Amino acid sequence: MVYGRALINAQVYLLRFISPGSAVLIVGGGTGWVLEELTRIHTGELKITYVEVAADMMSLSKKRNIGTNQVIFINDAIENVTLKADFDVIITPFLFDNFTSDTLQKVFNHIHTLLLKPDGKWLNADFQLTGKWWQNVLLKSMFLFFKMLCNIEASQLPDIERQFKAYDYKAIEQQTFFGDFVVATVYSKAL
Repeated sequence: MVYGRALINAQVYLLRFISPGSAVLIVGGGTGWVLEELTRIHTGELKITYVEVAADMMSLSKKRNIGTNQVIFINDAIENVTLKADFDVIITPFLFDNFTSDTLQKVFNHIHTLLLKPDGKWLNADFQLTGKWWQNVLLKSMFLFFKMLCNIEASQLPDIERQFKAYDYKAIEQQTFFGDFVVATVYSKAL
């Protein structure tokens, strides 16, 4: 409610970068609304692997309209999942802000090993701090709320951009939302 449609708009912005026929890995998709949005764009040509740790979110996701897209649902933490590394696209919507810096490194490395074909894209939406005073206030409130509600381990925003740079990913497209507090970025692997 605080963000209006900013979180949704950030993720929808990223979906335009998915080509027909792509093999897509979605990590932490929540309620699965993104599956229906993908179906509006690609009615039946995607192969989607959908990984979500929360059983109640997975239950909601399985009820979504997926058209004739092929979806494999995996109800587990991504770091426990082993998949063949041949994805055209990975989507990580508001995933990394849940982790401490140490856990982020482990999870990021695991996803990286599952990831992309040489010309693949990594689509990431998350929060960023740009020096506006209200962003810190909102972020601390959000962490406190989710720590009590979902028992997340993070209490501050890890340096997500640094992780992408460390693994030689380059931002090729980017859009900000909600006063630059939300950022949607398309990354490609440096060749």
